Amino acid sequence: MKRRLAFLHSINFKIGLSFILILIFTIEIIGAYFVRQLEQQNIAQFEDSVSVKVYVLNQISENLTDNDSHTRANINNTIQDFSRNNSDITDIQVIDRNGIVVGTKDADKASLIGRKTLKDQVRRSINNNKKITQIYYDKSLGSSYESITPVSSPDNSNVVGAIYVRASMESVYTGINNIIVIFLTASLVAGLLGAIIAIFISRAITRPIGEMKQQAVRMAEGDYSGQVRVYSPDELGQLAMAVNDLSVRVEEATENSESERRRLDSVLTQMSDGVIATNRLGNITVINEMAREFLNKTEDEANGAQLVDVLGIADNVSFDELLESPEPMIIETTDFMDDDLEEGDDNSLILNADFSLIQRNSGFISGMVCVLHDVTEQQKIDAERRQFVSNVSHELRTPLTSISSYIDALNNGAWKDQKLAPQFLNVTAEETDRMIRMIQDLLNLSRMDQGRSKLEKELVNFNEFFAYILDRFDMMLKKEKADAKDTDGKVVKNYRIKRIFTQKDLWVEIDTDKMTQVIDNIVNNAIKYSPDGGVITCRLLETNKHIIISISDEGLGIPRKDIKKVFDRFYRVDKARSRKQGGTGLGLSISKEIVEQHKGRIWVNSAEGRGSTFYISLPFDPNETGGEWDEI
Repeated sequence: MKRRLAFLHSINFKIGLSFILILIFTIEIIGAYFVRQLEQQNIAQFEDSVSVKVYVLNQISENLTDNDSHTRANINNTIQDFSRNNSDITDIQVIDRNGIVVGTKDADKASLIGRKTLKDQVRRSINNNKKITQIYYDKSLGSSYESITPVSSPDNSNVVGAIYVRASMESVYTGINNIIVIFLTASLVAGLLGAIIAIFISRAITRPIGEMKQQAVRMAEGDYSGQVRVYSPDELGQLAMAVNDLSVRVEEATENSESERRRLDSVLTQMSDGVIATNRLGNITVINEMAREFLNKTEDEANGAQLVDVLGIADNVSFDELLESPEPMIIETTDFMDDDLEEGDDNSLILNADFSLIQRNSGFISGMVCVLHDVTEQQKIDAERRQFVSNVSHELRTPLTSISSYIDALNNGAWKDQKLAPQFLNVTAEETDRMIRMIQDLLNLSRMDQGRSKLEKELVNFNEFFAYILDRFDMMLKKEKADAKDTDGKVVKNYRIKRIFTQKDLWVEIDTDKMTQVIDNIVNNAIKYSPDGGVITCRLLETNKHIIISISDEGLGIPRKDIKKVFDRFYRVDKARSRKQGGTGLGLSISKEIVEQHKGRIWVNSAEGRGSTFYISLPFDPNETGGEWDEI
């Protein structure tokens, strides 16, 4: 049923039906005009054939003028002769000027002779001297033609009577009907032939149109491979060629658009900045992967959501306010903490959001683009720089204040006191040495930052190298104990260094001076922060392509929130204790720089109250062997 209805609505059916209707209307109009003209012509010919001839009128005029019985007989004879030549005439009557019937065609109507006629048209014709004709239809007689012709005297001075003629028109209308039947039959045949021709013409016209429609549908579905057949160079053929050209151009435009879209997607994907695009209502339409990572949102969560809600600034500004004043703003979020980090860890992101409007040429705002820059590191660097300046100022101010105080005391007369003066001078020298060490450490870090610190590498047996450094600490402990016996009241911290080394010789290419500085610094820290009598465990292991050095103590440990900051410059877990023990807060920073110069890595594991373990990983070649290592 749907296919039938679809056919009735098709252009093929409409064009064919239009041709058929035009043909039918044309045939009907021509047929009606033809039948009308034929009817009028036949009636005119019929009227001419049944009209009273002039010679008959003259004879009857003479006879009516005489008006005797012999004359009336002549009238009947004249009527008989006239009607004998025309079989369609059914009745003829001659009436004188007084309206008396004086002659008839049929003998059975002889009783009417001498009677006054009952036809008003006869009296009107005689009185007005005007011929009267009419055609009428009677159920018993059928179509009939009547004519009343006035008869004038021979000298035309007056009307002496009239001739009434009635003739049957059945033969005329029968002929016309036969012609109409023939015409209708011919029209029907012509209509059928015209309909067939119209269908073929309609199909010839609509076939290329249908093919163009199918090509348009394929183009809408993204298939541009087809081509419309060109049947002729007429307008339809030109339209088909235009559709083919359009298909090629649309395919090229689509490929260019798709290429640009892929290029844009690639750019958005590879961008280190987050990009968000919205419509004019503030709903997100495009968001790249980096923006989703920044905001910790999935694509389904972000698409369609309000920009101010996703950025978390809905409480401070609305989207309409952003449209009016798209000023950059700093957004800080804390939604990106790792699951294994405790609350309070500094793991937030700081984003710089730049807004720009999407405007058409008419000025209509169709949306907004937001670009997110991760400025966390920059902010942290700025904060660290400010903190560094503050720390350097603080670290230098303390010894300088102490030196200034002791010098003032000496200037005020303390130099005369033989007990106080040496102590003041000793403190001043220690503080001066401490500032010199600090400045030297800062210079070393500056050289490393600028890449001006070069390594003097040599191949060493790391087992012997590590053991040599630890032996020095054992010797220092023995010397301090020996000195303590000679000096009353001096307290020496007892500790023991435990060695766990691999038995395999590990030959590593290092700068021995700088690596000695690293291990010295870590072991010194372990000794400082270990309790009296503590054990410092030093391990040396190997993996596939690295050696692992670990140094563990039994001290107070490092809080979990401070573990990532222990390698920062001037950072101390226990600032008061570190400063009291003479630390500058730069040792671990320098150690980290030196290890990274060796393409290694340094890290720490610690738990508060359980001590700390520092690890150093250095690359080495397992197949490397060397000769004897010269002790420093």
